[in-house]
Amino acid sequence: MPALSKTACDLAGIGVLVTRAAHQSAPLCALIRAHGGHPICFPALEISAPENPEVTQLQLAQLDQFDIAIFISPNAVSHGLALLGDKTPLSRLKVAAVGKSTAAMLEKAGVVVNITPTDKFDSEALLEMQNLHDVKDRRIIIFRGNGGRSLLGDTLRQRGAAVIYTEVYQRCKPKADPTELLANWLTTVNIVTATSIDILHNLVALLGAEGIKKLRITPLLVVSKQMQIEAQKLGCRDIILAARADDQSVLKALRCWLTIEKLP
Repeated sequence: MPALSKTACDLAGIGVLVTRAAHQSAPLCALIRAHGGHPICFPALEISAPENPEVTQLQLAQLDQFDIAIFISPNAVSHGLALLGDKTPLSRLKVAAVGKSTAAMLEKAGVVVNITPTDKFDSEALLEMQNLHDVKDRRIIIFRGNGGRSLLGDTLRQRGAAVIYTEVYQRCKPKADPTELLANWLTTVNIVTATSIDILHNLVALLGAEGIKKLRITPLLVVSKQMQIEAQKLGCRDIILAARADDQSVLKALRCWLTIEKLP
């Protein structure tokens, strides 16, 4: 591990591996840099058009037949609204957002958000909202990427709702050569950040057998209990749990981790 040194800066020059998708990593990298850290960009996720755009377009054409629209993530918002084009049908629905960033993006686009958690920002928190308890005979459409957890849809169906998923983008593993990163890992990377389960899995695949050995001995910041459990299964020894996946929460977790590190 590279040596850390005490400085006046919050992040003391630490090397932070940022694994967000390339089009989403700049704000976090800038924040780390502004607080005295050294961001190292290695995208472990790529966002592209949905695998079956014809099916998605057919679902979106029937949007006025639904009662509630749920957006899982900022990617679901940007790609969903782009495919939708005319946002007018959404004005007739109750709109729910899983997280603060997702809600903010919707509102910036002129979409009124009726349902969003105020504390925790995940599917479990959204399901606790009173508006989603009495959904018997309601038709609900969930905007998301390919795959993902089934908890939200399964629970809403158990409550009597008719639920469909519309996949407005797909998550892919990017083509990336980790050779240079791995060659310099021990002298540059102090901590790794992974803000989704897909990113974590892709990172492991991209790093390969030799890289996973380095990952296991490097502090790893994750953003959910589910990811924490997955990281433990991978053999990671030092796992830091951020409260949420947004940039400020990641920064806060980095700073908290650094304060308990024994610096020379």
